[in-house]
Amino acid sequence: MKVLTQAIFLAGASTLVDALPSAGLVSPRAPPAEFTANPNVGPGGTRWKDSPHFRIYGATDNAVADRTIAMLEAAYTCFVNDLGWRSPGLSYKQDHDNGPWHKLNVYQVETLPGAAANTPLDLNRGLSWLNVVKAWMAEPGVVVHEFGHALTYSAGWWIDQYRTGAWWETVANFVADTYLTSPHCAPARAKYNQPEANTIVELKKVIGDSYQVIVDGTVDTANHYQAFPFLTYLHSNPDQIQGLGTSIFPGVWTQYKRYSDETPLHVLERLIAPGGTKIQTVVAKYWARMAFVDINHPKAQAMWRSQRSQINYGNLDNQGNGRYRVKSARRPRYMGANITPLKTNGAVNVSVTVTISGAGKLTSFLAVRQTSGAVRYVELVNSSGNVSVGNGEEAMLVVVNTPANLVLFDPFKLTAETNTGVDYTVQISGATV
Repeated sequence: MKVLTQAIFLAGASTLVDALPSAGLVSPRAPPAEFTANPNVGPGGTRWKDSPHFRIYGATDNAVADRTIAMLEAAYTCFVNDLGWRSPGLSYKQDHDNGPWHKLNVYQVETLPGAAANTPLDLNRGLSWLNVVKAWMAEPGVVVHEFGHALTYSAGWWIDQYRTGAWWETVANFVADTYLTSPHCAPARAKYNQPEANTIVELKKVIGDSYQVIVDGTVDTANHYQAFPFLTYLHSNPDQIQGLGTSIFPGVWTQYKRYSDETPLHVLERLIAPGGTKIQTVVAKYWARMAFVDINHPKAQAMWRSQRSQINYGNLDNQGNGRYRVKSARRPRYMGANITPLKTNGAVNVSVTVTISGAGKLTSFLAVRQTSGAVRYVELVNSSGNVSVGNGEEAMLVVVNTPANLVLFDPFKLTAETNTGVDYTVQISGATV
């Protein structure tokens, strides 16, 4: 049995993905109420508990199996039935969605090297399974995260594509957080008596290290697990950009150029192209909204309010006379940003000019949070702009690295092209940093 685990890709395995799902080839028939068990996917076993879409092997007892089943059936209902993602009960090697459908096997295990769970893939059958350490069997942040990998495997398009590798974890955490917090999953959670829970967002990393490449898999400093608010922004689409919204899944998979090893940003660029928006604009608007975590995620915004004093906003060095320069270590890298709070005194007019020192392209915004909590955004035109800040309002400067052209990059092997930040200075009047 040939096996692939999570986002570890095998060079030269393209023959294994010659038959990926293609929309429109066959009109799919309705899936059965109960999927067929397949004990040959994974190690199998003699003790299990079934649900319509899952088989749980080796759970400590029925109560553990029942808790795992409830969360997974709720997640399945939300993402597959309600949001239209491809079922992990379908082999990625099928060129249609017409069955057969197999239960997703979940194995309770004693331990895994350095992990709470993982999701291997049977490359012959095109079906994945979950291994979950027994202490985590009832933890949705772990189990539903792995279910997110199973969904990505089922889609098929990213398998054996190195430049998507780090994004698998971004997607999996997006799946887990959406399941836990989003109104999209509220009906499914209610159906299976699953509680709404707190967000897993890590704002000290997302905002505090926002200068990093937007998805960065570098050992010890990586952000690919934490970067999922970008997907939340795309999915919730607060700026009403054509091509974004819930359709980005499965769009980021089904619109992927087969065997191209392109990045998800290239796919997103095609998804929004009919509306005339550039992906650089989307990224810039995302970071502008992250100034106050204004991405239609109330729990993340509440977390920001409670943690904001602990977030590192130290991006600029004071050069005197209202002039500031970005710290060399925090220059925004490929699609990264600096988010900097501005200090004002009373009602003032704040003017800002951003000047690039050397090569690069930046898009900048002034974001002002009103006393009501609403936020208004002013994009700097020709690198300059101003905004009125009233009593009790607060402002932030957002500077985003938006290169003229997309780069084909592997987040696990960043090069100077993506990992070199843009140097700039800022002239500010009406506020200080």
